[in-house]
Amino acid sequence: MDELEAKIEKFLAARAFAVVGASDKTDKYGYKCYLCYLQNGKTAYPINPRLITILGNRVYADLKSLPERTDSISVITPPAVTLTVIDGAIAAGVKNIWLQPGAESTAAVEKAEKAGLNVIYGGPCLLVTLGYHEG
Repeated sequence: MDELEAKIEKFLAARAFAVVGASDKTDKYGYKCYLCYLQNGKTAYPINPRLITILGNRVYADLKSLPERTDSISVITPPAVTLTVIDGAIAAGVKNIWLQPGAESTAAVEKAEKAGLNVIYGGPCLLVTLGYHEG
């Protein structure tokens, strides 16, 4: 098993996941990523301070608002926002972060790694790894 596979295995071993940047727009990756977790029978919480529900499920404003701690989060935000997400993740005790394509930045990766987080970036998307299907 190579290093990336080990990081992904550690990420996916979590009991619950959060999707930071979740969307209610079906063409957005924030929607597809959240739906992909659900399609695979995973417990997942959508996070977006501007929404109330996605797919009939409550949306949370931030990681602190979740009903339980999550060790693994997927991030689908613009790189400038990702830095703030990293700060919130560190404060919330998150252990694993998967920066989906387009969310990563050198500063965010460095900050997360310096804090000792398992960071996945620049490789496969969660949708490919778990197997997303439309519908």
